[in-house]
Amino acid sequence: MTDRTHQPVFGLGANDPEPVEVVNADGASPFVITCEHAGRLIPEQLGDLGLDDRHLTRHIAWDIGVDAVGRALIDLLDAPVIFQRYSRLVIDCNRPVWADDSIPVVSDGTQVPANMALTDKDRAARATHIHKPFHDAVAGILDQRAAQGRPTALIALHSFTPSLEAKPSPRPWHLGILFNRDATLSQHVHDVMHQEAGHLTFTYNQPYEVEDHGDYTIPVHGEQRGLPHSLFEIRNDHIAEPAGQLEWAELLTRVLHKVAQRL
Repeated sequence: MTDRTHQPVFGLGANDPEPVEVVNADGASPFVITCEHAGRLIPEQLGDLGLDDRHLTRHIAWDIGVDAVGRALIDLLDAPVIFQRYSRLVIDCNRPVWADDSIPVVSDGTQVPANMALTDKDRAARATHIHKPFHDAVAGILDQRAAQGRPTALIALHSFTPSLEAKPSPRPWHLGILFNRDATLSQHVHDVMHQEAGHLTFTYNQPYEVEDHGDYTIPVHGEQRGLPHSLFEIRNDHIAEPAGQLEWAELLTRVLHKVAQRL
């Protein structure tokens, strides 16, 4: 593991990929899909964050399976999809930058050495180089669609672990359908899921809830713009392998096609 003490203020280097990837920006679907935790890259300057490989492949580093599901939806749904490439352990792009856990010191019981004792400049630099470009890209897509008068709904795509290590407890749901102030789109999704996949277990606001202090994409890009919106949490053991990833992408495509007819 790499010693990250006495490092200069953070910045992306010449060999570091861009933090955001926008695919199919002009897609015909009314749904714009964001994947805030799709990647697990770490900038060269931060090495391995002081963690071993086991932790860097766990759910604490990224949303397992979401990248592949999102990429399948590009073609199946003809949707614009916006991917964040860097690990949520570097900075969480679904948190306000002022939130304490936007750069986690501890995640599911695991300490992150490179995130300890950061200065305000360190935190601000990560926000500038990673968080801001991602949300600028989301805003750009939504602004463009608004200018074109195109119907738009926002889906934030995530996955969750069946059980946390720090607080082991079964999380039996296959899908969580999350919202805060406006349940309209989530209710449509829930109703159509009953028709398309009644054998699955799904519910509202589990294993998390959307909150102003704990989320960013839905409050800022969905609620503030008045767009229909929902956050999907798929249990990651269902989408850890290619077969499950395609199965869920096909299911979500069927569901969202029917939901679009209701909007």
